[in-house]
Amino acid sequence: MRQNPSFAFTDTAELRRVIAEHPWVTLVSHTDDGLVASHYAVLLDEDRDDLTIVGHVGRPDDMIHGLGERELLVVVQGPHGYISPGWYGDVASVPTWNFVSIHLAGVPEILTPEENLDVLERLVERFESSMPTPRPMWEAPNDPDFVRKLERGTVGFRLTPTRVVAKRKLSQNKSDEVVDTVIAELEAGGSPYADHRLAGEMRRAHDALRSAREGRA
Repeated sequence: MRQNPSFAFTDTAELRRVIAEHPWVTLVSHTDDGLVASHYAVLLDEDRDDLTIVGHVGRPDDMIHGLGERELLVVVQGPHGYISPGWYGDVASVPTWNFVSIHLAGVPEILTPEENLDVLERLVERFESSMPTPRPMWEAPNDPDFVRKLERGTVGFRLTPTRVVAKRKLSQNKSDEVVDTVIAELEAGGSPYADHRLAGEMRRAHDALRSAREGRA
């Protein structure tokens, strides 16, 4: 991912927030047979305060990726969307795409079956907790044999990244007036490109920039 100082994204707390809010990721490995990619949900490691993540793959994806034996790239995709040049006013301009992306790379550690069960339980809890009637992993009609059979069909992993590349391209190179207009357009109900999550990310980024400018004043 090409980096640009204007769009650098390095704040660990903000990176953790984006990962937590966008857990569906892409796993990429370079193998003897070429590049392979898979898609799974991950969680931040609750025992760490860095960018360590935990997750699992279904067998045989562990063998396909060579999980634990080679570097794994995890691509986290935050909010993204089309930005029309018409939102910049009557000036020469072209369309662009605003986005938030994080790349985490490192050699993952393979979890024990008990650790994997804990991660699977956390994943279920993470998403079921928003349901009107949550279904915890261990509750009936699931029984322990069913759950452990499920676990044996997966391989859990923990990845502490040795390389992190993150980019938050959210019109930081535009004036405050243009940014406010773009945010308003993204929040407009009638726009085909309306996206409240992308508007929220823009607001967070520009509030931070404005605070930094005021601090230097």
